[in-house]
Formats: sequence, structure tokens, C-alpha cells
Amino acid sequence: MRGLLDILIFLIFLVVILFGAVGGDLLRVLIENLGGVAMSFSPLIVLVIAVVVFLIASVRIVPEFQRAVIFRLGRVIGAKGPGLFILIPVIDQMVKVDLRTVTLDVPTQDIITKDNVSVSVDAVVYFRVVDPVKAVVEVENYLYATSQIAQTTLRSVCGAAELDELLSEREKLNIQLQEIIDKQTDPWGVKVVAVELKKIDLPEELRKAMARQAEAERERRAKIITAEAEYQAAQKLAEAAQILSSQPIALQLRYLETIQTVSTKPGNTILLPIPTELFRLFTKDDKIQGQG
Repeated sequence: MRGLLDILIFLIFLVVILFGAVGGDLLRVLIENLGGVAMSFSPLIVLVIAVVVFLIASVRIVPEFQRAVIFRLGRVIGAKGPGLFILIPVIDQMVKVDLRTVTLDVPTQDIITKDNVSVSVDAVVYFRVVDPVKAVVEVENYLYATSQIAQTTLRSVCGAAELDELLSEREKLNIQLQEIIDKQTDPWGVKVVAVELKKIDLPEELRKAMARQAEAERERRAKIITAEAEYQAAQKLAEAAQILSSQPIALQLRYLETIQTVSTKPGNTILLPIPTELFRLFTKDDKIQGQG
């Protein structure tokens, strides 16, 4: 539609120039033959009309975030913009290219990982055009081409990784995906800024198995912590027993402290204090019998 409008304006421009060249005689003869009123055009009016028509047909404005790739008689002459510039009607053709960063959602891909686990993965790709001429000349549709490259690369990279790597090393996979896609789209003038894995869907059976595995791991850690606590407590008790056995007065103080603690508790509690010296008699008899 735009091309037809340019051709129409260009034809009007040629007609005005032609009538201006013949001094309006041709137009006057046509009007008289048709029974109309004869008119005459001064060269200044013809020139003003020609300039206005030319400006309407040739002036173009491109915003800051776009560039215009210009084709002259079918051959690319470069990119223009941003701002105002002039095209030659009919001879020049313009293709606009957006330079802003594009957010591309990669559809969900069904992938079999290296350890034969079926998962569904989707991602998002951020890219922008850095060379408008290549984006127009080297590829038919750079948006569609980048989308297809992103899908195939996502399947190949995730398929070469194991499930644990896919779940725990996303940053590494993101960098790998970005490098591969950027290398393939570089001849098209497209720069891939970043690639991010969004969601990884696992089968329901695998989720339950992983939950059981995590629960068993937590129970194992709890048992290990309990065993270590008992071992440390036994070590401390052994050290305390050695200290009490070497210092009799310490054992007496501990004995009195225990009596005081029990007596402070509510309830009817009967305490029968026994001197610690009685225990020494039993220990001496045990030693004598052991020596005998």
C-alpha cells in the first residue's frame, strides 16, 4: 500500500513538472476541448506545487529506537536514522528495524536428560539487533529464526546434562546457552544478551522419589547428630568422673548440691542423707578382696 502511494505521488509530481515545462498550454487545450474554463499556471506556482509534492513523497522520520535500511533500485545502500532524511520516490525503498531488546519466550520443550529422565523445560531469551543491514539482508525473518535456534539449542544443551546438573547448575547452563545462540545469530546482526531457564517440570513419580530421598537424608543427618551428641556427652561425663574421683571434696559438694536441688522441688520427698565415708569403706573392702 505504501509503495502504491509513492508511485501515485511520483506520477503527480511528473505531471506537474510536465505542465510547468509546456507553460500550461497543454492543460488549457484539454480544458477548452472539454468545455471548461481556460487556466494558466505561472512557473512559480508550478515550482511550489512540485516542491510540496516531492517533500510529501520523499521525507521520512525514524525514531531513536529504529533504523531504516535503504534499498536503491534493489541494492542496499546502508542504514539511515534516527531523525529526518529524504528518499527518492519509487527509486528508494525503506525497511524499518527495531533496535530495542526483544524478550522471546521459548516454548516448553520435552527433553530426555543424559541419565534418561524425561523433563519439560522452557526458557526466555533476551536479544537485540546490532546490525540492521544484516538483520534484513542475511535472514528472511530474524525473530522467527532466533526463536527456532533457541528451541533447538535448548533441547541439545539440556539433553546433554544430567538431572542433578540441570537442577543445581542453572547459571552454568544459562551461560552455555547464551554463548551458543549468540554465535549462531551473529551473522544475522543479532546479539543475544542473556538466556534464562524459567521452569523445569518433573514427572510426578520422580517428584515423590526425590521427596522420599530427601526425607531419608534428613533422618540420616538427625541420627548422626544425635550419636555425636551422645558421644560428646559421654566424653564429658568421663572427664567429670575423673575429676570427682581425684578430688573427694568435689564429690561431697556435688552430693550436697544434689540434695539441695531435690529439696526445693514441690511434693512430699523424704531424703536420707548417707555420709560419703560409708562408700569409702565398701570401696576399700572391694580393693582388699581384689588383691586377695
